[in-house]
Amino acid sequence: MARIFDVIEFFDESGREMVHRIPEQGSGDFRLGSQLIVRESQAAVFFRDGKALDTFGPGRHTLTTANIPLLVNLIGLAFSGQTPFKAEVYFANLREFVEQKWGTPEPIALRDSELGLVRLRAFGNYSMQVVEPQLFVNKIVGTQGLYATAQIEDFLRSIIVSNFSDLLGETRRSLFDLPALYAELGAGIKAKAQDDFKSLGIALKLLYIANISATEETVKAIDERAAMGAIGNMDAYLKFKTAQAIARAAEAGGGGEAGSLAGLGAGLGAGVGIGSAMAGAMTEAMRAGSAPGGPPPGRMGKAEVQKVLDDLDVSLAQGKISEATYRDLKAKWEKKLAEATE
Repeated sequence: MARIFDVIEFFDESGREMVHRIPEQGSGDFRLGSQLIVRESQAAVFFRDGKALDTFGPGRHTLTTANIPLLVNLIGLAFSGQTPFKAEVYFANLREFVEQKWGTPEPIALRDSELGLVRLRAFGNYSMQVVEPQLFVNKIVGTQGLYATAQIEDFLRSIIVSNFSDLLGETRRSLFDLPALYAELGAGIKAKAQDDFKSLGIALKLLYIANISATEETVKAIDERAAMGAIGNMDAYLKFKTAQAIARAAEAGGGGEAGSLAGLGAGLGAGVGIGSAMAGAMTEAMRAGSAPGGPPPGRMGKAEVQKVLDDLDVSLAQGKISEATYRDLKAKWEKKLAEATE
């Protein structure tokens, strides 16, 4: 035989349960004369066949035909109202729930004005309060089929994240600008989401963004961009690196000077020379070494070596190489000038 509830009440020791169902499964048997005890910050909603019927505020209530008119039709009048009627009672918690957490379960793809496509995560806090318990029970329990607190929290988080993604797409700002916009974005999400919450009988009180962060792939792209910024003038950087390569080639020249110069010329031809003039002079020198009447292969004439020295002076004057590199290279090429044939 089904249990008949003579006293209907719920005491939430945790204070964190949004809604509690009596009985926890199936429908309960209630009858006129039963005592309904509703505590402060609670509302009791009678629910049957997927619809909220009557709502009771704080206090002790004796169920009668006077205070439950919508339930009268559920009672067998042939037995003077003593026949139990089947229903469920949901105790909705009306206190304000603070420090509720929200966050993106998966990274959000965003078209960034500076970085291109980025993927972001975000999280924060919000507070909410049930203000229309009958609507809340109808929508959350009746429409969504949710009554466990964890399920309701997941559902509310999904509403916030959806509105956050929508607002972020509309903002069209770079990831680098977002930290300065947390307050504005939080207010925007609250404005967008509060209508959705209101339709559930809930007031969205506050909403904050605690952090918006990039995924590992996006952080790597940002680091690469920062490294490029630290280099500054890329053209000057490449010329500096090539000047170092020239110094290494000169040191490795020795008897195989033609081979080392040919390798250096290939690097210069790829666009990393300290100047097209130096590359041209060295290329002409290589051709001259194989031309009839020119210097023997592997040797540069004085004119070609002097051209390299002149180009070094120009590169120093234009700030393309440092003084230390200039001194090092000049000493090596002056030695070659002394050894060069006419």
